[in-house]
Amino acid sequence: MFSKFERMTAWRYIRAKRKEGFISVITGFAFTGIALGVATLIIVMSVMNGFKAELLNRILGINGHISIVASPGFPFNNYKNAIDNIQSIDGIEMAVPLIEKQLLVSSGKNAEGAMVRGINKEDILKKKITRDGFANMDIDLFEGDVVVIGDKLAHKLGVFVDDEITLISPNGKVTAFGAVPRIKSYRVAGTFSLGMFAYDSGYIFMPMDAAQKYFSLKDSATLIDVTLKNEKQLPQIRSMLERSVSLDAYVYDWKQTNAAFFNAIDVERNVMFLILTLIILVAAFNIITGLIMLVKDKGRDIAVLRTMGATKGMIMRIFFMDGAFIGLVGTSIGVALGLVFCDNIENIRQFLQKISGRDLFSSEIYFLSQLPAKVDFTEVALVVAITLGLSFLATLYPAYRASKFDPAEALRYE
Repeated sequence: MFSKFERMTAWRYIRAKRKEGFISVITGFAFTGIALGVATLIIVMSVMNGFKAELLNRILGINGHISIVASPGFPFNNYKNAIDNIQSIDGIEMAVPLIEKQLLVSSGKNAEGAMVRGINKEDILKKKITRDGFANMDIDLFEGDVVVIGDKLAHKLGVFVDDEITLISPNGKVTAFGAVPRIKSYRVAGTFSLGMFAYDSGYIFMPMDAAQKYFSLKDSATLIDVTLKNEKQLPQIRSMLERSVSLDAYVYDWKQTNAAFFNAIDVERNVMFLILTLIILVAAFNIITGLIMLVKDKGRDIAVLRTMGATKGMIMRIFFMDGAFIGLVGTSIGVALGLVFCDNIENIRQFLQKISGRDLFSSEIYFLSQLPAKVDFTEVALVVAITLGLSFLATLYPAYRASKFDPAEALRYE
């Protein structure tokens, strides 16, 4: 497509001489702008993808895809039979009975609001995230009147293993003098860390039988957590469960529960993609500026080439190659820089935190304890295509202008 003469001439023009130093500076800005724009776009999109994927994995690793919630005052008395029936449905991996209630927890030093989750010991071990989260304690101790609390909640309460905490539930016994709060002390058998601030700072796990006794639920559960083998089967299985449950129960899926949150992430991701693409567009204008100045500076050379027989198409292709070279090299550097940054993003965050002395990814705000990054190579290919497309488009006008250069006018004023 390009002759050896065109490639050689384009290469000579892209290497500015000393007297053309200003043109070289503009070319450098174009290189840098495209490289930084591409790298920033890849990094931001990867972080957004990683944040969404990690958050989703944590949510589905702690909770199931579908929750069957009992109406207040109507707990599941026959939940064991219900679980057997649910687990017999094709596509369901497991169904776990739970008791979930909000209450106040006090350590004598501090008091915090918390969510108590009553769960069987064997059900904790069924999921990897909860199994790993309880790895720093002996799971065999999870029986009787004990609790396991999140490590961040333990820090806020100022308690350690084997200390006692007091659970205070406003839904207590009804007496002639009114409702009396339910108060009971429990020994802290250990702490857990699930990697999500909301759970590590606000959840208390309690053995199922102890929770049933504390909340006076006898042999009942308030929630059945259903995990699917394949998330794509969610609509069909949810519809099946909705038809099978009674009017005293409600069926929710994880998309409903977290819809507002994930929609906000998607909107922010799309807006960031648009904004950062504009950075690449601005860098493409530097290519236009640099090539126009190069064309003006090389006016005499263009005139000589035209008088020696170079066609307008050859001149246009020469300057097109110069602009395309800037876009291609800038894009390659940007992709390499972005991928390396994404691969080491947590180490970079830790390094910047040590230098600045500030927490750059607060778990209280972002819910996760580590900065995630997930590179989607389809998106990387899209970024490369957009950048190269803008770079090539930016070369068309300067190259066309060079091809229309009048050699007689150029030589006359030299």
